[in-house]
Amino acid sequence: MSAGWHWFVILGTILSLAAMGWLLVSNRTTSGEETTGHEWDGIQELDNPLPMWWVGMFVVSIVFTLIYLAYYPGLGNFDGAGAWSSEDQHQAEVDAHEARFAPLYAELGAIDSDALMGDRRAMQVGRRLFINHCSTCHGVNANGSFGFPNLTDEEWIWGGDYNAIRTTLVQGRVAQMPAWGPALGEEGVTNVANYVRKLAGLDHDAEAAAAGMQSYNTICIACHTPEGKGNPLLGSPDLDNDIWLYGSSVEEISFTITHGRQGNMPAQADILTDDKIHILTSYVRSLSQ
Repeated sequence: MSAGWHWFVILGTILSLAAMGWLLVSNRTTSGEETTGHEWDGIQELDNPLPMWWVGMFVVSIVFTLIYLAYYPGLGNFDGAGAWSSEDQHQAEVDAHEARFAPLYAELGAIDSDALMGDRRAMQVGRRLFINHCSTCHGVNANGSFGFPNLTDEEWIWGGDYNAIRTTLVQGRVAQMPAWGPALGEEGVTNVANYVRKLAGLDHDAEAAAAGMQSYNTICIACHTPEGKGNPLLGSPDLDNDIWLYGSSVEEISFTITHGRQGNMPAQADILTDDKIHILTSYVRSLSQ
């Protein structure tokens, strides 16, 4: 916060409290008359001071506010005498939680992955780790969604063994599908899309697929192989099955070919400990088995 806003908040807060105090004091003074002179339908308004219990509550509120603002941050950039912050409190709670469960993570982290997959307790821990760190993209049940892989089937873009999944979690993954629209043109894109659908055994325009075969063999086989099998080393998916990350219609495939795709799996090494990554890797392995 800039110095100007810092003092604006401080002065605004203090002046507001002072104004409320003045209103309380000023409204304790009366005209000395029995009524204010206001009357309606035979009902007169008495000119009495504010009740002391009511004034006392407001005074206590003002005093509490001053004490609170002196101890906690609330006046611009002033940290308060207690130097409290929500970030520090959250970190303290996280540290306490980690200290409480560290022995459990260490115990499970020392167990072989295959054994962990058969351990009900380990899978419960793994599921909670998955829900906390992975479900935003992959869903609570790991079924994925458009652009986010399903982790419960047999398709693994980067490989589904222990080492491959662990590497994905530790280092993250960046997938780059180049945009081929400018090189192929609209008709060329449609032709390749139909050929890709042919590789997958889907309905397609035979004439367009035949025309797209040459372009596929020129541009696409380096990543997806001549048969459309894909390559886990490059993160290129299989094109010969019914599992599609971005949709399998001619329009959806054409969009992918035209504009390309950029997938990003964030690295978790700075977020999760080695033990947690080991447990989570084993849990993710178990999803497709």
